[in-house]
Amino acid sequence: MMLRRGFILFLPRLAGLLVVACCSVSIVYMLACTPKGDNQQFSLPRVHSPTAKEGYEAILQEQEEQHRNYIISLKKQIAQLKAELQDRSKQLKSVQDKYPDPLDIRLDHSNPEKAQANLLAFLRSQIDKAEVHSGVKLSTEYAAVPFESFTLQKVYQLETGLTRHPEEKPVRKDKRDELIEVVELAVGSLNSPERDGNAKHRVYTASDFVEGIYRTEKDKGTLYELTFKGDAKHQFKKIVLFRPFGPVMKVKNENVNMADTLINVIVPLAKRASKFRQFMQNFREMGIQQDGRIHLTVVYFGKEQMNEVKSILENTSKSANFKNFTFIQLNEEFSRGKGLDIGARFWKGNNVVLFFCDVDIYFTAEFLNSCRLNTQPGKKVFYPVLFSQYNPSIIYGHHDSIPPLEQQLIIKKETGFWRDFGFGMTCQYRSDFINIGGFDLDIKGWGGEDVHLYRKYLHSNLIVIRTPVRGLFHLWHEKQCLDELTPEQYKMCMQSKAMNEASHGQLGMLVFKQEIETHLHRQRLSSKKT
Repeated sequence: MMLRRGFILFLPRLAGLLVVACCSVSIVYMLACTPKGDNQQFSLPRVHSPTAKEGYEAILQEQEEQHRNYIISLKKQIAQLKAELQDRSKQLKSVQDKYPDPLDIRLDHSNPEKAQANLLAFLRSQIDKAEVHSGVKLSTEYAAVPFESFTLQKVYQLETGLTRHPEEKPVRKDKRDELIEVVELAVGSLNSPERDGNAKHRVYTASDFVEGIYRTEKDKGTLYELTFKGDAKHQFKKIVLFRPFGPVMKVKNENVNMADTLINVIVPLAKRASKFRQFMQNFREMGIQQDGRIHLTVVYFGKEQMNEVKSILENTSKSANFKNFTFIQLNEEFSRGKGLDIGARFWKGNNVVLFFCDVDIYFTAEFLNSCRLNTQPGKKVFYPVLFSQYNPSIIYGHHDSIPPLEQQLIIKKETGFWRDFGFGMTCQYRSDFINIGGFDLDIKGWGGEDVHLYRKYLHSNLIVIRTPVRGLFHLWHEKQCLDELTPEQYKMCMQSKAMNEASHGQLGMLVFKQEIETHLHRQRLSSKKT
């Protein structure tokens, strides 16, 4: 009874508390939802203030005023940003005028002084970009550009080129002239009267040159550091020179239409019918089916396996509906140069691109286009550097693991090498071949004839395009060096045979095979004991 009476007395208080709480929540909600100015907060209309309608109108007016002020502020910020952008644009333009981009340089002949100033500014900027005054952070050791060193007599080089010599006298005229010019400039600088006023000094000559180092950054220029003997023992003079590369200049812009450019592939052959069958599979797929602008001339020596070769050629002709071929048979000893020469002169049609090819060559349709694009009658001949395949039985181990031919044609150091000492595969227009005098027909058998033709082109006014190509492969085959060859030919043949087998590392593994097996045997015995 007492509890019931207490509960009844508590109810009015609880109701009052709930009313107060609800009012407080409403006030807080209205305060939170009321728009705020930058530094003040609007209050709700009170009992003695204007009516609620007038109060809300005042609130809306102030809010509208705030938005108007905010828009004005944004407009001011936009105007400031535009002004800053204009200033930055002017700064950028002044920098570009001082150090113009190589692609934007225009040698305006109407204003030679400005053109010269732009060019000088660009050349100076090349020095700033190169590693002359300070180093550049590199990601890996492979990104470093090494120096080569030289004296007055020798150049010590990492990229040995065709000679394969780590040191050599600079036989290339451009390199020889370059280094002579640099030494002469350095001597002239040391003897310049500008240094140390009118004081007397020794006269430097090229004999005072000790050594130099140089390197070329392909997009910037060549840096030379030359050391000369000083005035006393243990004293030296150092001269730093830089040959900046100029801006890229457009030389030509032309359309090239090769739709009607025919290639006559000339193949000299004796026996080797199985290799010819493999060659014709490649010729059919790449030459007939994919390219279609091609003629084949086979110059065959002797009669052994001749019928088999002719049968392969005729079967391809029937199955592929291919009529553009010529078969020439010679009853004499094989001579590669003579076969190619006879095949080239046999052609009676219009001027045509000749591709001198061997039966152990694999080419792609892309290469045939390269053959067309890099030849021009009376102007250019093409000497591609092909990729020569190593012995697959060494590369892939057991014969069962050798993949199909198309999967073997991968350009990697483990699978082959650039045959930069070979000049047998070449493309040229027939007119250029005839005008140069063709092959030396006194050369018999294997080797030598291609080098003689190459030298003829080098001694002419024609441009010789020499470059590695990704679509031309020399397929591995066991090389026979016959006793009938001259000593020079036999030496060339044996060198070629050695290089064809495998890489340096792979040949090393064969040489040290017994030592490696002994090591592995000891390792197995040691593991069993433990």
